[in-house]
Amino acid sequence: MVSIENREGLLAAVTVAARRQHAAYTLFNQAMADRLGLHPTDLQCVSLLGLEPEPLTTGEIAELTGLTSGSATRLVDRLERAGLVERRPDAHDRRRTRVSLTARRSPETEAAWEAPGSAFADLLAEFTDEELAVIERYLRHSTRVGSAQAARLRER
Repeated sequence: MVSIENREGLLAAVTVAARRQHAAYTLFNQAMADRLGLHPTDLQCVSLLGLEPEPLTTGEIAELTGLTSGSATRLVDRLERAGLVERRPDAHDRRRTRVSLTARRSPETEAAWEAPGSAFADLLAEFTDEELAVIERYLRHSTRVGSAQAARLRER
């Protein structure tokens, strides 16, 4: 570990570590997508859909992923062909459909996530509850900042 003697050094170390973590996660996401025969964006959409309490419209998926509506429709088409999502009519507006994950995950998908899930659980077990609270707060806030900056860049 690097000896960090002042706030400037600590901020620099956090920035370097965050950039390395982002790069490592990007490579992990690509490797997992390759293993499952998916595009990395498709894998991220599946992950994000799993976090949503209710099925989403294709337009909501476009907003969530930063894709155009046409690209989001093609993404959902691919995921539907792969058996990962299903479309159902919107209960309140029959002109719209809602997209949700299928109830079952393939044994191949379950097996692919087994080792990484265990490795990340082992990593988190190394931290105290107080440290986990700080990590969660950082991730939540950095997600908000990153999303805002992505939106700003798309506007230009």
